[in-house]
This record gives sequence, C-alpha cells and structure tokens, in this order.
Amino acid sequence: MNAQTIDAALEPDEGRAQRRIGARVVLALLAVTGALGASSFVPPERAASAAVPVSDTVRRQIATMSTGTDQATVVTGVSAIERNALIPTSDLPVGRLPAFTEIGTSSTAYANALKCMTQAIYYEAANEPETGKRAVAQVVINRLRHPAYPNSVCGVVYEGANAPVCQFSFTCDGSLLRAPMARQWGESRRVAAAALAGQVEPEVGTATNYHADYVVPRWAFTLGKLTKIGRHIFYRLPGRVGSAGAFGDHWAGIERIPALDFGRLRAALDARVDGIEAEPEMAFVPGLTVVPDAKDRHAPIDVGGRLDTTTAWRMSIPDPSELSNSYKSTITNQANAPHAAGVGVAESVPAKEPAA
Repeated sequence: MNAQTIDAALEPDEGRAQRRIGARVVLALLAVTGALGASSFVPPERAASAAVPVSDTVRRQIATMSTGTDQATVVTGVSAIERNALIPTSDLPVGRLPAFTEIGTSSTAYANALKCMTQAIYYEAANEPETGKRAVAQVVINRLRHPAYPNSVCGVVYEGANAPVCQFSFTCDGSLLRAPMARQWGESRRVAAAALAGQVEPEVGTATNYHADYVVPRWAFTLGKLTKIGRHIFYRLPGRVGSAGAFGDHWAGIERIPALDFGRLRAALDARVDGIEAEPEMAFVPGLTVVPDAKDRHAPIDVGGRLDTTTAWRMSIPDPSELSNSYKSTITNQANAPHAAGVGVAESVPAKEPAA
C-alpha cells in the first residue's frame, strides 16, 4: 500500500464517520445536560474522539510496521544505507504538537509510564545522541495521542509484544532479558522524565515511525520521510491521518505492563546469540576485503587506495638497523653514482678579499 492508498483508505467511510460523530456529539450534550443536576463533575472514561477517523485498513497496515527486522524488508545490511539515502525527504509538513503533561509525577501510573518510556529509549536508542533519544520519546508520545495507537505509554511501547510483529522490536526479540547498563539506563531515564514533563523534540514533529538505517522496510516507501538522527530515520503518516489535527486523543489514565511470553523471548535471544538471526548483507567488491563506505565516490574499477589483504604481498618498511648487505650496497652505489659520472654538488668557492 503506497502513501496515496493509505490516505485514500479514509475516504469511503468519511461521510458516514462524520455523521456518526455528529450524532454522538448531540447525544453527549444531552447526557451531560441531564447529569449536571445530579453531579457537579462527570469524569470522562475515555478521551474525546479524534477529529480525523482512521479506517480499519489503515490500522491493519500500521500494525505491520515495526522498528526492527521482524517485518517485510526490501534489503538489509550496508547496502540499505544507500537505498535509504535514495528515499527523498517528504514535502509534507513536519508539524509540531504541544507539550505533553497529562501524567503527573504524583499519579499512581507515573512509575509504570516512566519505566516503559525509559525502556523504549534505552533499548531503542541507548547509543544514539541526545537528540536521537528525545526523538524516540517523541514518537511514543505522538502515538499515545493518535487514534491508531493505544492511549498509554506502556500500551504504545508494548503494542504487539505477543503478536507476530511487535511495534518496538526490543519487546519481542529477547533484549529485555539482558540487564541494562547503568550509565545508559540513567541517561535514558532522564530523557524519559523530561518527555513526560513536557519536553518536545521539534525535529521529528508528528513522526510516528522510525527504523534503523541498516534496514529498508517496505513501509518506508508508503510514509513521509522527515529526517535522520543518528542511525534512525523518522517518518510521519501521509495525508490527513498524519497531520497535526489527527493527534487529538488524550491519555487513557492508566498504565499497565502486559504479561510477556518469556519462553518466546528466550528463544529469540538464543537465536540471536547463536547466530541464527540473519546477518546484514555485506556488499563486498571484487578485490576488496572491506565493505566500501557509503560516502565513497570512486569509479567502479577503483579500489580507492585500499589494500587487498587476500594477496600474498604485504607492505613492509625496512628497519634501518636491520638493513641487508645488498640493500646497503645499493644505497652506497646510488650515493657514489653522481661522482663517478663527474656530476656532483658544486663546491663553494671562497670569496676573495677586497683589494686594499
């Protein structure tokens, strides 16, 4: 499904959806009017419906879009970097959403929200730059506000954890079984707390998806490419479903970490450790034993000064203290050759003293 198809999938049901929304608004107003006489405050059970409806077709497509390799990919490995670079940056607006501050530190759900956000930042971007960490946190917040995703931090992070395709790859590839490193965990927790306190990363705007630059998932061609930060490339949904106006949902008011299939996680981790997981494709060039850098600008037949270590020749610089007799003889002959030919460095002629 391309970008136009995703956006077009909203059209057939739009008229009916708007009529249904209008009817619900009228009923809601009548209900509130009748209830105000009995109570001065009626807490909402669910956030208000989003202004832009999301069709079931779009929801099914979104469910297959992961941040990892457990999805349909075009290519992986070093060659993926070049392929990703060929995908043009979208001319769709990056957008910007207001600060998210709905989960206060005094909330009973804050601890779980902070843990889930910290896990997402750590396992997805522990070695990314500060901006890259904030960008991952922004994606989590953006999804929470979008009607196509769960309306809680933990719900967003663990979506699909027990399904064939998990939205955040660390929740199903066994990474959670590895204890985090203290320094990186602390950095991730700090960024997570800042995001929950309202920090916004404007560079990714309304992005809801990203992937590492060493994979090219099929969905990369259906969304709007916004920017690259570190090793991650960020995308927004196309058309109205990805516009700032679509992010109208609010926090659900509860944070639950789901029960996980630890047997599945252990099997996934063992597969990675044992090397069963497919290695990235290495695009070797004949005559080279290193993969060409993506920034190389050499002709196809030019190895760019790199050495082919598969040949018998090895570059060696002789140690002056261990020169062979033949080498010394050669040096001596070269030094004496100009003199033998009657050519040498002109000797200086003493200057004559001036006449008295």
